[in-house]
Amino acid sequence: QVQLVESGGGLVQAGGSLRLSCAASGRTFNSYGMGWFRQAPGKEREFVAAISRNSGRTYYADSVKGRFTISRDNAKSMVYLQMNSLKPEDTAVYYCRARRGSAEYWGQGTQVTVSS
Repeated sequence: QVQLVESGGGLVQAGGSLRLSCAASGRTFNSYGMGWFRQAPGKEREFVAAISRNSGRTYYADSVKGRFTISRDNAKSMVYLQMNSLKPEDTAVYYCRARRGSAEYWGQGTQVTVSS
């Protein structure tokens, strides 16, 4: 089992940057694909970015491509989401997810608010 704790959210002006972090427990972190999702008020949770176990592949939603960068440090059991050129529509609770086969684990989320 994996426990995930997100941090780094906050209030930022449009055009600004934030870096989200997700700390994972357990000694098998490098066996999990990792991803970031977000959920805005009144909307369904949506995919933001994902990274393969060895960082060889990354994937992004079209809405964040070119602005967000996902990365991971397997030695520290951490995954990051660097968010640049933030827009008000990026406002949401951001969740970290770990997945291996049919098993998936979620963090509690961190709020990101982008003011115009």
